[in-house]
Amino acid sequence: MTYLPQEIIRKKRDKHALSAEEIEFFVKGVTDGSIADAQTAALTMAIFLNGFSRAETVALTLNMRDSGDVLQWPDINGPVVDKHSSGGVGDKVSLMLAPMIAACGGFVPMISGRGLGHTGGTLDKFDSIPGYRTAPDNDLFRKTVREVGCAIIGQTGNLAPADKKIYAIRDVCGTVESVELITASILSKKLAAGLDCLVMDLKCGNGAFMENIDDARRLAQSIVSVANGAGTKTSAVLTDMNQVLGRTAGNAVEVAEAVDYLKGQNVDARLHKVTMALCAELLVSAKLAKDKTEAENKLTGALSSGKALEIFARMVTALGGPADFCEHPDKYLPRAKIIKPLYAKEEGWISAMQTRNIGLSIIGLKGGRITPDQKLDYSTGYTDFCQIGDYVDNHKPLAVIHAADEASWQQAADELTHCITISKQKPTTQFTPIMEKIS
Repeated sequence: MTYLPQEIIRKKRDKHALSAEEIEFFVKGVTDGSIADAQTAALTMAIFLNGFSRAETVALTLNMRDSGDVLQWPDINGPVVDKHSSGGVGDKVSLMLAPMIAACGGFVPMISGRGLGHTGGTLDKFDSIPGYRTAPDNDLFRKTVREVGCAIIGQTGNLAPADKKIYAIRDVCGTVESVELITASILSKKLAAGLDCLVMDLKCGNGAFMENIDDARRLAQSIVSVANGAGTKTSAVLTDMNQVLGRTAGNAVEVAEAVDYLKGQNVDARLHKVTMALCAELLVSAKLAKDKTEAENKLTGALSSGKALEIFARMVTALGGPADFCEHPDKYLPRAKIIKPLYAKEEGWISAMQTRNIGLSIIGLKGGRITPDQKLDYSTGYTDFCQIGDYVDNHKPLAVIHAADEASWQQAADELTHCITISKQKPTTQFTPIMEKIS
């Protein structure tokens, strides 16, 4: 049957459901260029305004997945799993999760992204490690996953190319916020990695793209429903992003915190709860543990034995980083010229923070991008970052600022001072790191 792009657009404009064949035709046309960008923009706007059913979203996801390479793992004896985060400030969970899952028998081909807006990017963190290849060829990627158990890299050139084109058009035509289009965009890339199981970490709060829990829940339910409909066992955990996750925010400083975590040193309680919850969810989903208790016991053993740290070190080496990186991270990670604490103007309890603006302040330190091709300063950011409920005074800082020069340090100091609320009374509101699970 012959289809016309304008007729498909008209059909969705008039609130009718598209068939799987119509969606397949359209995605193929986007990929090979036979459908004009204006037509793609028109269809995405029709979807934005009129919605997509679960069946339509599943068809869109699968066709976007199949528009390029779809990885398969016939030579791996174990479940292939992954985690995806919707993004936050200080979110370095992926760095620990991948080797922890690998230490418990899973295989993690994690395809990650760079920073987006106020949120940090996993690839930018790994780019702070000298020699680490975030864009290896497929052979090295497969070899690392097979032999080490995990590899964290960037999107390959031919992974879900339809998504890349559609996203670029959505970005400039006001249709980014469509839950159905977000669902298909995320899942087309993840499912192209050939996963058996996936867990979604949906951030919610003033430092997340989804500030409202109802919006976060709706997106989580959409992703879980569509991914399971596409044949990949998926669940979601809603986690709090009303404050910086962990005690660092930046690139190299977050890598250092992740290595400390794997060593059992200076472990932040909230970061630990989120990491363990997501890891346990994956182990149970992949049948590597019968329940949450067994999963947590296995994960604790992977950390205390040093096995998870060893796997992280082997991954770094396999992908081109230093063989002794985990033994001497300070020797390799870039160090900012100015490292000084910022103290509050008055002592008291941390009662709130504008987390999104804290993420934006890292861009001012050149730890995030204003233009796509901008070269980052991987050394900048924050360490010893305060958390809600902490008491700060002239001994306990709001944060230690890592900056390239005094002017940048002062700018960050001014911004942080306005981002953090201090009260004379200890806050009674507690932000639970794990908000709810959706499966």
